[in-house]
Amino acid sequence: MRFQPTEAFAPAPWLASPHAQTIYASLVRPTRVPPLRRERHELSDGDFVDLDILDSPEGAPHVLVLHGLEGSSGSGYVAAVLRGAASRGWGATALNFRSCSGEPNRLARSYHSGEIGDALEVMGLLRRRLRGPLYAVGFSLGANVLCRLLAETGAEAPVEAAAAVSAPFLLDACCRKIDGPGPFQRLYRERFLRTLKHKAREKLRRFPGAFDRKAMEAAHSIRAFDDAVTAPLHGFRDAAHYYAEASSGPRLHAIQRPTLLLSASDDPMLETPVIPPGAADNPLLSIVLTEHGGHVGFVSGHWRAPRFWGDAQVLEFLGHFARQAHPK
Repeated sequence: MRFQPTEAFAPAPWLASPHAQTIYASLVRPTRVPPLRRERHELSDGDFVDLDILDSPEGAPHVLVLHGLEGSSGSGYVAAVLRGAASRGWGATALNFRSCSGEPNRLARSYHSGEIGDALEVMGLLRRRLRGPLYAVGFSLGANVLCRLLAETGAEAPVEAAAAVSAPFLLDACCRKIDGPGPFQRLYRERFLRTLKHKAREKLRRFPGAFDRKAMEAAHSIRAFDDAVTAPLHGFRDAAHYYAEASSGPRLHAIQRPTLLLSASDDPMLETPVIPPGAADNPLLSIVLTEHGGHVGFVSGHWRAPRFWGDAQVLEFLGHFARQAHPK
């Protein structure tokens, strides 16, 4: 049975525009979290990722959270899931992708939109430790990673259910939108490029010749940066090859776990249609597409007392499976 939201989404007054939803949410969403325990997980290739863990009673549901491009466990949308898990007596783990925990990773390579190996290793770790059900939530880049992982693992997927929020299912189209004209598009890409280039300079200091410095410094678009840095660091011919291999959209039919796809039609970082039409053919996918909401926004209520509708619906979706696993 496909998920239906518990209430319709209505954007908060004065926050109906996609840019207002996106920017306001990124600035105002609370970042407070319950007490967490940081753990360093050593990866099979000699690198590491840092995990921020909310412990829970044995047998309780557990949620793995994957953040977006240049986000971290400190991102507001991650904090919302951690708080929601704590309020329900669940456990949770926030995965900081390589280089995103505040410390550079060891290897020249880093993370990208289609890298599923690190998340799979962490899921395997959690599976060995936990007795209760395991769920996963991804936001933006992390949502694409999650959908790629679910499609790749199919019937062997290590989670019982998942949710993907504002996923860039088609990376080529996503970059075309972010790299497009307009002051807000410039704001978004410059925000990403500022930290991406900072990390790239550090990479070259430690790994001279890993990629072309001049091309990286000259990159003023996401596509140009991916051509100069992301592709060569991760074994792709160029950005086009990377986008084709890493996009989850053409693979949604292969997902074999109940998965919520939550997006807004007005997402300013995604081209229309933001969810591939063929996704509706997979009965395990619950598609919730709102008219408004921006990118990882979904701010309802009032701007002075906002409610984050999307976060609440993700927890409701996972709560359905948790109640099935532990009926009262």
